[in-house]
Amino acid sequence: MGWVNTVIATAQSLGVEANALLAAADIPFSALDWERWPIDYITRLWRAAEHCTGDAGFGLKVGARVSPASINVVGFALQSAATLREAIVMVQKYQRLISDGGRFQMLAGGTSTWVVYHPRQGQLAFSPHQIEAVLAAVVTFAGWVTGGALHLLRVHLSQAQLGPVQGYRNVFACPVEFEQAFSGLLVDNAVLDQPLPQADPQFAKVHEQYTDARLAALSLSSVSVGDLRQWLMAHMGPQVPRRAQAAQALGISERTLARRLHEQEQTFDKLLDDVRRELALQAVSDSERSLVDIAQSLGFAESSTFYRAFRRWTGLPPARWRRQKIALAE
Repeated sequence: MGWVNTVIATAQSLGVEANALLAAADIPFSALDWERWPIDYITRLWRAAEHCTGDAGFGLKVGARVSPASINVVGFALQSAATLREAIVMVQKYQRLISDGGRFQMLAGGTSTWVVYHPRQGQLAFSPHQIEAVLAAVVTFAGWVTGGALHLLRVHLSQAQLGPVQGYRNVFACPVEFEQAFSGLLVDNAVLDQPLPQADPQFAKVHEQYTDARLAALSLSSVSVGDLRQWLMAHMGPQVPRRAQAAQALGISERTLARRLHEQEQTFDKLLDDVRRELALQAVSDSERSLVDIAQSLGFAESSTFYRAFRRWTGLPPARWRRQKIALAE
């Protein structure tokens, strides 16, 4: 959640309050208390921030604002690494503790190395601001662990240019090329392998042991509400996903799934209803889709059953809710 909080804090610094941002993303305020968010929730937050701030350099601003707390325990472990290359290897190892939204790859050459970011999106395509934020965050973290500015040779971005060239120059201080085959940073090997001033083998070992334990704990309890929510989002259709299917997909028994959800004060049926509600609101907002089609796509055998459920969720029948939504948007 450190990364989520950084996005929200950056939006607030630009005049967009957290409650307005979450409302624009159609995310409940209570989600701020969750331990992890589904990937698509994070993407919706980014899209809402892009829209609400209207700032073409929003992603770069987020990346420049990150702190060790933004990437949880991994941020503190990085500060004891022997070299910048070792720090990046640690990020690769502990990526799941930071986010499920992507991974890093190092492509080493004779004199320099590409540090490439591979986004791992859900059903929604990543906002390009997310990619820019990740690369800008690497520069920010490298500045902390090296004690100075990171001197890059070149930056590639797979997307088109979002804002003024000067904004990219201020962050990366090197040539930036857009619409490339991948997104990454080209770093001189001498920079990556230079001993870091604050390297401490003893502290590094302590941090690594603790971070390993956190990663192991995450793996053991990896079935979270966020994991199941994401699975339900991906598998919701005319045939409603069943508890047994979810347990099998997540690699656990139905009893274990029920126990894990109970520990997080949740049940499968309640979560299924929440996901159905979320997808229904998104679908009904689209005036092009018929209500009958929406009902079928969410696994309701009868349109009348869907209408009753929608009224329970919103207090209004779907057609009236749609009309009010359209009127507010005009």
